[in-house]
Amino acid sequence: MLLAEKRCIPCHGEASALTRKDAENYLKQVQGWSLSDNASRIHREFIFPDFKTALTFADHVGELAEEVGHHPEICFGWGYTKVEIWTHKIGGLHENDFILAARIDAIEEA
Repeated sequence: MLLAEKRCIPCHGEASALTRKDAENYLKQVQGWSLSDNASRIHREFIFPDFKTALTFADHVGELAEEVGHHPEICFGWGYTKVEIWTHKIGGLHENDFILAARIDAIEEA
């Protein structure tokens, strides 16, 4: 099943963060995303032609985050939106983070 077709599952603090190797394997499924140096977060910058488009995209990401209950860091300005994702409860990455990344990518494609 593709990541964008999956749904985030509630993650409890007892879950383990992904290893670097596991995170790198998931990263292959979300083009354009990068892994932080310590492999605890993923991030991507989306480029747009103007401020309004970047704002609209940031709004759509926020709506998706609320819908799935998984909240990334979102920063935007004229012509860009940056998104950083990790699972706060475990202080690292979980499959849910890559599912959210894939669903954010689907917003950009639409």
